[in-house]
Amino acid sequence: MESKNIDKEKDEILFRGIQSGEEKAFDCLFLRYYPSLCAYARQFVEYDDGQEIVQDVMVWLWENREMHTFEISPKSYLFKAVKNRCLTLISRNEIKQRIISTLYDNRHLEYEDPDFYVVEELSRKIEEALQRLPDSYREAFELNRFQHMTYSEIAIRLGVSSKTVDYRIQQALKLLRVELKDYLPILLAFF
Repeated sequence: MESKNIDKEKDEILFRGIQSGEEKAFDCLFLRYYPSLCAYARQFVEYDDGQEIVQDVMVWLWENREMHTFEISPKSYLFKAVKNRCLTLISRNEIKQRIISTLYDNRHLEYEDPDFYVVEELSRKIEEALQRLPDSYREAFELNRFQHMTYSEIAIRLGVSSKTVDYRIQQALKLLRVELKDYLPILLAFF
């Protein structure tokens, strides 16, 4: 029990250092948790995807270090963030599969059919459009659409008001509509 308290204190010291902009603290935290976070992510996604997710979480933590406070332990936060990003990736992949199935099942497309390539392009365009959203919009949108969280749940998680969450999701939808306007008829079934 005493070693858990010592580990928790070390984590809190590292996180305070990170919040102060100490790169050494970030490096220590990264080295301390990267292997176990990758192993944890592997329970949900492929190893390469897990590594990328863990790196994204760590980069996000560094880039947003000044506005971060934790209601749970920093360690628990990291594991929860990795799990949520894994679930988001799984949901995105499921949506891609539904788009592909809908196009194939409803239209009986064949590989030689030029429309086959529309599916690949659509998947790529969706992914690119999501990546171009501002981080705050994308995070709120993904939590709502891919993890099925309510606005209130998202507000609590992000430490903002429900109205802010609503605004971010509405803005994300506007930006996605503009970027994906050529594919809107197909996308309406999924979003």
